[in-house]
Amino acid sequence: MSTVGGAAPHVSHVTVGAFQENTYLVVDAATQRAVLVDPGAEPDVIIAMVERSGATVEAIWLTHAHLDHIGAVAGVKRRWDVPVYLHPADQPLYERAERQAAAYGLPFEQPAPPERALAEGDVLQVGDLQFTVHHTPGHSPGHVVFLGHGLMLGGDLLFAGSIGRTDLPLSDPVAMQASLERVAEFSEETVVYPGHGPRTSIGDERATNGFLTGLARVARRQ
Repeated sequence: MSTVGGAAPHVSHVTVGAFQENTYLVVDAATQRAVLVDPGAEPDVIIAMVERSGATVEAIWLTHAHLDHIGAVAGVKRRWDVPVYLHPADQPLYERAERQAAAYGLPFEQPAPPERALAEGDVLQVGDLQFTVHHTPGHSPGHVVFLGHGLMLGGDLLFAGSIGRTDLPLSDPVAMQASLERVAEFSEETVVYPGHGPRTSIGDERATNGFLTGLARVARRQ
C-alpha cells in the first residue's frame, strides 16, 4: 500500500487482483469521511486498508464497470452498506461482468445494481471535499473521472506514458481521443491517480505521452 498525505484529501491505495488494479481510498482529513474508488478485487485487502485508516466509508465511486474495477464491490458492501455510484452508460458492462470474468477463468461475485447514477457536471461531496464528475467515454461508454483538490481519479483513461485500451467491447477510439484532449486542458499540476500503474500528472503526460502530444496520431498516419 502507498499513501499520499498532507492536507485534505488524503489518498491511499492498494493494488489488487489479476489485472493489478489500483483501488483508492480518498479521505477528508478534517472529518475522516471517505470514499472508495474502483474496488477491483480482493475485498479483504481493501477492507483492511480502510480499517487501518480509521476513516468512515460513505460511498463507492466507480470510474467505469469493467470487471477489474468492480470485482470487490459485493464484498465491500457486505462490510459497509454504502451506495455505489456509476454512469448509466456503463450499466451493460456492469451487468455482464460475471460472464466476462468467467471468460478469463477468474472468480467473481456479481454485485447488486448501483444505487446512484453519475452524470457530467455532478459535484460529489465527501466530508468537506468536493469532486466534479467529468464524463470521459472511450475506454468504456460511461467512463468518468473525478476531479478536485488538485487531483484526478482517472480510472483507465490516462496512464503514465499510455492510455486505456480501446479494443474492448463498447470501447470507442474516437471518443477516447476527444476525452484525452479534454483532460489535457486540465491544470498541468493536476496529479493523476490511474487505474493501473504509478501516479503521474497532466503536465508530465502533456510533455511525454504520445497520446497527448500528438505523436501517436502522427505515427498512425505514417
